[in-house]
Amino acid sequence: MEQQQPQPNTLLNSPPELTPTEQDVLDEYERLAENMKKPSVAILDGLRELERKTSLVFTLLKASVYSIVLQQEIDWGGPAAGGGNGEGPEGGGGGAGGGQS
Repeated sequence: MEQQQPQPNTLLNSPPELTPTEQDVLDEYERLAENMKKPSVAILDGLRELERKTSLVFTLLKASVYSIVLQQEIDWGGPAAGGGNGEGPEGGGGGAGGGQS
């Protein structure tokens, strides 16, 4: 008598039914995973370029936010406008190096 090996359950081993869009997404992830295993020079150069651009945008965003906050403090008479006493940088009197010799 020949021993038969147990048959695997075909429901557990068969892939689930996927829509074409889901299959495309999985294929793209598979391609991306393969590319990340062996990054080419072009990919690395592209990532370096993206990193430079991202850091530049971040720096410009911080400068813009700082500029807006500073302008609001000046307009509303906050700490940046001399403590709210009406004497700004061009107000004459009291600032650093303020006219006494």
